[in-house]
Amino acid sequence: MRILILGAGVIGVTSAWYLAKAGHEVTVVERQPGPALETSFANAGEISPGYASPWAAPGIPLKAIKWLMMKHAPLILRPKVDAEMTAWLIAMLRNCTSAHYARNKERMVRIAEFSRDRLIELREETGIRYDERSQGTLQLFRTKKQLEGSARDVAVLRESGVPFEVLDRAGCIAAEPGLDAVAEKFVGGLRLPGDETGDCFKFTTALAELAAAAGVTFQYGTQIRHLERSGNRIDAVLTNKGRMQADRYLVALGSYSAGLLRPVGIRLPVYPVKGYSLSIPITDFERAPVSTLMDETYKIAITRLGDQIRVGGMAEISGYNLALDPRRRETLIHSVSDLFPGAGEYGSASFWAGLRPMTPDSTPVIGATSLDNLFLNTGHGTLGWTMACGSAHVIADLMSGKQAAIETTDLGLSRYG
Repeated sequence: MRILILGAGVIGVTSAWYLAKAGHEVTVVERQPGPALETSFANAGEISPGYASPWAAPGIPLKAIKWLMMKHAPLILRPKVDAEMTAWLIAMLRNCTSAHYARNKERMVRIAEFSRDRLIELREETGIRYDERSQGTLQLFRTKKQLEGSARDVAVLRESGVPFEVLDRAGCIAAEPGLDAVAEKFVGGLRLPGDETGDCFKFTTALAELAAAAGVTFQYGTQIRHLERSGNRIDAVLTNKGRMQADRYLVALGSYSAGLLRPVGIRLPVYPVKGYSLSIPITDFERAPVSTLMDETYKIAITRLGDQIRVGGMAEISGYNLALDPRRRETLIHSVSDLFPGAGEYGSASFWAGLRPMTPDSTPVIGATSLDNLFLNTGHGTLGWTMACGSAHVIADLMSGKQAAIETTDLGLSRYG
């Protein structure tokens, strides 16, 4: 079967790999000159199945008001006349209940755990390398209130069978020795030993090369203009290089998926939430993080990637805006230098921003649409790297007419009615 994939980020490329392995003739279309040059380029680097948690949670509306008044705020909202933004925010607020939180977290962890296992298999099968480490994630609590508040997540982790450790100050230092110099700044943490880290850009680039060697065609520098619909099917994709046709089509365009789908009658509740990152050269490896640390106060991830520290986080709701705000750089520098002083050359850090494709319930949309030959693999938010291999494995099964290895009935677009 001929399959056309729209988008060559980590989701599009992993989908191409598994669809090619399933025996299909696969072509990937991408506007950039290569793979993983947008949201997948410089993300936080964490592969954290156990930390897969919905943004919409009880208490978040009140916290959001407080965050907006912080100097180093994890949330930045730039309201404007935008019906899409308003509808998305209202839908997210509706998910801020205990029942919704538990349901959404369960299915997020389901995908993420499955994905981690598929990534391990892929690494063993191909020998792919991407500055990977398998030394867990530490969620660091600066206050007793944060530590006590982790009980809700612990309950879901326990129910889902995800290994975890609740640590005191000494336990946190044992996991991340670089914290010893700032022991007075935190009270404890939640460690997920099964989590991993790795450079998403390096992984996606290497996997694209493997996929090309396996027969996948990549058409870079190709602008996707619109979908051509006839009846209940997609007939073609119109690009700046002409019409492209296939038997089945997969949309993996991240934040840009919703705009492409709207003209053919499909409403996808995905909205861009901008995140920022710094890539910092390590100058003192003894003081640098060992794996990934989540600074709970600022919602920032600090990750060791080879000879650099990747610091990523924040949520800026401002539409399709990729401008680099120097105030966000200050927040990232504040978090990493406060916890790992002297570990890196902070003045030489490279600054980056990307648009995360967020759904109101934080769960990606994976599966068929109301059009017979159109499928979706998008809306992964901050967890595209964490969920990539699992999502791709699932969509390859569904597009091949097979039953997926995990439950998928609540992952499709139909869950929104």
